[in-house]
Amino acid sequence: MKLATQDKPFFPESLKEKLEYIKSIGFEGFEIDGKLLLERFDEVQRASEATGVPIIAACGGYEGWIGDFDEAKRKNGLSEIKDILRKLGKLGGQGIVVPAAWGMFSKRLPPMVPPRSDEEDRRILIESLSQLNEVAIETGTYVYLEPLNRYEDHMINTLEVASSLIEEGNFSNVKIIADFYHMNIEEPIIAESLKREKKYLGHVHIADSHRYQPGHGHLDFISGFSALQEIGYNGYMTFECRVLGEDERKLYTQSIRYIKECIEKSRAK
Repeated sequence: MKLATQDKPFFPESLKEKLEYIKSIGFEGFEIDGKLLLERFDEVQRASEATGVPIIAACGGYEGWIGDFDEAKRKNGLSEIKDILRKLGKLGGQGIVVPAAWGMFSKRLPPMVPPRSDEEDRRILIESLSQLNEVAIETGTYVYLEPLNRYEDHMINTLEVASSLIEEGNFSNVKIIADFYHMNIEEPIIAESLKREKKYLGHVHIADSHRYQPGHGHLDFISGFSALQEIGYNGYMTFECRVLGEDERKLYTQSIRYIKECIEKSRAK
């Protein structure tokens, strides 16, 4: 398993310096914002080639969700995600992280009754993923379908629901991204969920129980990593977290060391 990171405010501004910095502190890949990839593609490509740090995936950077209630926004989001996939394909990137929606609606918060039925949600998601699957096939990339916790989305909260959508649509280039933060809320036992849904697992995000840097909360990473070892997962695990504390650079570097220690311990289990 290899470690990657998303961008952080304390990283250098220059893309080449940014990639050099993350390499120096122990990361092997960069998960880029989709908008940055589109707007500064040539610069991103040069920086990646010069530093040897691959752009492994994209996350965010588009306007409109694949399960958006607003049809115009949904279509715009799909168009921009397709453009991001095409750019990723040119860089040899693996795929883009895509939730059904984020912050649009929660059944756990008022008014609690969504404007669309569960059946209609599913139909819309299948239709959106069908379009994206075609572009992913053409570009040699993947769509990483992300379950979010119940307070951030009402459509896909567990790995099992994400898997069921992939199976229903028979999508060859849609995989699941397993996010330890969301799983900490939604999955009864993280390790068991990872093993059960191993067929469709394509990418991993890590953050601690409170969405800050790993090692600062109470998540048991070792058991989850052991499960990943058991199922033969050898892809990237991307840090998707905020950093809590004054010396962010130091704390982030400490967190990388902590996760590498957890990986080593998981191999010994």
